Amino acid sequence: MQGFDPFMSNFCDLANQYLTTLPIFKSQGLLRLAINEREAGWLEPDTARVLTQLNPAFEMSESRVTLRAKPDTIEAQMSAAALHLREVGLIKVWRNECYAVHPQNAHGEPDLTCSLFKLERGAFRRFGLTSQAAHINGICTDGTLWIARRSSTKGIDPNRLDNLAAGGIPYNESPFDCAIRELAEEAGLSDFTKSQLQLTGQVHTRRNEIDGTHDEILHCYDLTLSPNVQPVNQDGEVAEFLKLSPLEAAQRLSEMTWDAGLVTANYLLRQKPHIS
Repeated sequence: MQGFDPFMSNFCDLANQYLTTLPIFKSQGLLRLAINEREAGWLEPDTARVLTQLNPAFEMSESRVTLRAKPDTIEAQMSAAALHLREVGLIKVWRNECYAVHPQNAHGEPDLTCSLFKLERGAFRRFGLTSQAAHINGICTDGTLWIARRSSTKGIDPNRLDNLAAGGIPYNESPFDCAIRELAEEAGLSDFTKSQLQLTGQVHTRRNEIDGTHDEILHCYDLTLSPNVQPVNQDGEVAEFLKLSPLEAAQRLSEMTWDAGLVTANYLLRQKPHIS
């Protein structure tokens, strides 16, 4: 990763340096996606043309594409559009899982209090819609961190390092319940109290990807574990778990997915350097 020096000695300095390397979202060349009058996502011009050719309800102007539809037909029309994008090869990973679609507020931030409809998870990047995910830092009481390596079969970011557990939040699940489920599925952990799993904040990440716009709210948790606890993957999504000191974790931030690296760096910045 350009500009990242893993040989710096202070893990807080490394975390700060890593944050400066995170990709910056650029809207140039993209069109705004609106559902009636509510902005909801971002589209590449090729995707916009496919949508307007598919369904005249998608109206394209110079800077946006607007789906004009009755509220009770929006979900069906967007789902049909997603299926068509899959058929023409613009959506390559299909999850058979739905996320809630949130509109943007006046400041361009997602309004998580309002859900317009639900849509196939695999379509979110291509439509530039805001998704949500839960990420859990696995923190041992001796100061070490559990870091997962994603399976080579993952559709996105195979073999990259990740948090102890992480996953997208379906439309009918709360962030906390998602965190509990992902810990059981990805790390085989369920024997802990709610007081051990603490929400530490939310981070909004947005970046340009080859398959569209990644726009996601990360709900960040710390799970405190005793040093003798060993995570064991249950769903085939994790290849291995690494137990790292804060300095070792900071030195390997560039091996992580962008989201996991962001969550880990933010955790490291909440710590004191003397524990490395």
